[in-house]
Amino acid sequence: MDTFKSFEDSLYSINDGNFEDIALRLFRFQAEYNPVYSQYLSFLNCKVDEVHSLEEIPFLPISFFKTKSVKTGNWHPEVEFTSSGTTGITTSKHLVRDATFYLTLSRNIFERFYGSCENFHFLALLPSYLERTGSSLIAMMNHLIKQSKSVHSGFYLSNHEELKRKIELLSTDKKKKVILWGVSFALLDFAELSGIDLSHCIIIETGGMKGRRKELIKQDVHEYLTGRFNVTSIHSEYGMTELMSQAYSQSKGYYQCPPWMKVFVRDINDPFSRIGDRVGAINIVDMANFHSCAFIETQDLGRVDERGNFEVLGRIDNSDVRGCNLLVE
Repeated sequence: MDTFKSFEDSLYSINDGNFEDIALRLFRFQAEYNPVYSQYLSFLNCKVDEVHSLEEIPFLPISFFKTKSVKTGNWHPEVEFTSSGTTGITTSKHLVRDATFYLTLSRNIFERFYGSCENFHFLALLPSYLERTGSSLIAMMNHLIKQSKSVHSGFYLSNHEELKRKIELLSTDKKKKVILWGVSFALLDFAELSGIDLSHCIIIETGGMKGRRKELIKQDVHEYLTGRFNVTSIHSEYGMTELMSQAYSQSKGYYQCPPWMKVFVRDINDPFSRIGDRVGAINIVDMANFHSCAFIETQDLGRVDERGNFEVLGRIDNSDVRGCNLLVE
């Protein structure tokens, strides 16, 4: 019988060749031991034993995380992550069985794309996340900051002049690069200061205006920031409260996933119909989510290219505005 341990042990060995087989094992495991997912499958009249491909796996609507405790198995969470949201919007909660696993995983994913944390100073401009509790992003950033072993790494609220001085101080460091990691509205606020040259920095935006500024198209935000900061590209991180894993875009707005995570698009009018490279609603397989649910139907609009990289284009009409990692027109 599969166990949490068997999926954790196999996670870092997942590749294109075995992805589907492991995903199907995990689907059957969660269909049996995740009460919320099991009930959802029952409502769909899904015969679990007759599901033999990724295309046949039903994805759990992300809204279930707002009203249900989505857990596989019987355990007590070490931490509860919650989504951001405006007043009146019910926020999602993700119960995490092992906080250390989440932090180790997040570091592993970051280092797959950027190299060792010790090669960087992390300057985190994330005021809206710091102003509340339960943010998975803050937990991840705090871990990366510690792993950088830099006395200069740290968080910033609205102290832009102090941040500017820190960046200028670090511009002469030949051993470590600077990563400025910010929520979109805060990066735009910072960009309005004069005389900022970030050509020696990597800028990672994590999306969202949080009601602080007018919503803008991601491309327009990136074009503005590249000009103001004197950089050739803006990087992005895509993650959400309901997932364990993150994807990264290092240029041109297309995100790459770690090997155990895949993104598919579905027909907007038919949640059970997979489509190819056309624009559709995003479904995510995140096999690091073996304690919760690995098959998530999001409310994000996107496109997947032939290599499996994906672009986020907006939100499905009438869905709640997500607080993280998305800019809408």
